[in-house]
Amino acid sequence: MAKNKHLTPLERQAIEHGLRHGNSIKSIAKEIGKHHSTVSREIQARRMASDKGAFGRITNRCKARLTCNRQQLCINEPDCVKRCSRCHRCNKVCPDFREEICQKLNTPPYVCNGCQSECVCVLRKRYYHHNPAHTNYRDILVETREGANITEAERLAMDELISPLIQRGQSVHHALTNNPNRFSVHEKTVYRYIAGGLLQVKNGDMPRVCMLKPRTRKSVDHKIDTRCRIGRKLADFQAFMAAAPDARVVEMDSVIGRVGGKVLLTLLFRDTGLMLAFLRDRNDAQSVIDAFARLWTLAGPDLYRRLFPILLTDNGSEFSNPVALENAPDGTLRSRLFYCDPCASWQKGRIERNHEFLRTILPKGTSFDALTQDDINKILSHINSYSRPTRSDKSPFDLFAFAYGIDLLDQLGIRRIPANEIILKPALLG
Repeated sequence: MAKNKHLTPLERQAIEHGLRHGNSIKSIAKEIGKHHSTVSREIQARRMASDKGAFGRITNRCKARLTCNRQQLCINEPDCVKRCSRCHRCNKVCPDFREEICQKLNTPPYVCNGCQSECVCVLRKRYYHHNPAHTNYRDILVETREGANITEAERLAMDELISPLIQRGQSVHHALTNNPNRFSVHEKTVYRYIAGGLLQVKNGDMPRVCMLKPRTRKSVDHKIDTRCRIGRKLADFQAFMAAAPDARVVEMDSVIGRVGGKVLLTLLFRDTGLMLAFLRDRNDAQSVIDAFARLWTLAGPDLYRRLFPILLTDNGSEFSNPVALENAPDGTLRSRLFYCDPCASWQKGRIERNHEFLRTILPKGTSFDALTQDDINKILSHINSYSRPTRSDKSPFDLFAFAYGIDLLDQLGIRRIPANEIILKPALLG
């Protein structure tokens, strides 16, 4: 069965043809290789109302048309003696008109295509036609892709960085090239934002823009390093671990508060279960690099290499500069970074489960904008002091301190909380 959700014109034509011949939705779906719910939603979303009546019959859609005996509703025809229900003007002039709706339209196939009563039915009809349906689909597709795919906070952050550089005479290309970890959008996207008036700078601030002809080909957005996953996929991780089964693994992820606002970088040590978290102003690659630079400085080269030999993360754009995370400032290798498969968060399930502790204190949808790193350290102190049955009722703090000491934890502001004083509720932050 096809996994793509979009229907082609030929598939829509097959749907109309199947309906016209009285085929069931399931049989139509099987014919075009789609799930029956996809075909059902397509029919209900794109069916068209029709005022079509029936040949040789009065188009009277009133619920009482068979029993009503009212006469002379038309003021300008006082000599008329026939029942008003036998007149095509009945529904327009009768004050008691209540339209009858065909109940078949509420059950599959939801349309009048192929209905055996179509030629004699006078009720309002609905039809599925493939040409108008595909036109409607194309119109909606275009509308959803219009505008800027950026939040207000992201726009302000981009404007704050790029507008001063352009006002100094720099080009967009120069600004993006020399700040690669601050942007995850294509150069052309920035030009579109400027042309659309989303940033403070205008096309007039870039003299060459006014002389350039628009390109006919379309450019696509790309990650900071389009080849960053080569040699770092899950299969490479599994091969590496098969050769070095005792290597320590640290799982890495991001936790989002308000979209476009502050975000957390989380790190979980598989061997001890201890979790670190760093508050970042925005979810870009540079903020991740800065967090690891801080860890390198605090831990020192020897302890850092003991703690972070293997990093396993997802495919977020904030992790798309692996070279900066793998290499020390002097260019030597300090870690190996690997990526899970797309949409497979279970492959780093330990950190995903540990996020449940975070969410008991910071429920989903909570904004992180008012938080400080001290608040995050307080939260981590309580979470890491909580004993785990899977660790023989030891806390991650105690296990980490036994294996690596507490110097790094002290420098990071994480301390041990007595068992009876641990709080895992939003009330922890007051």
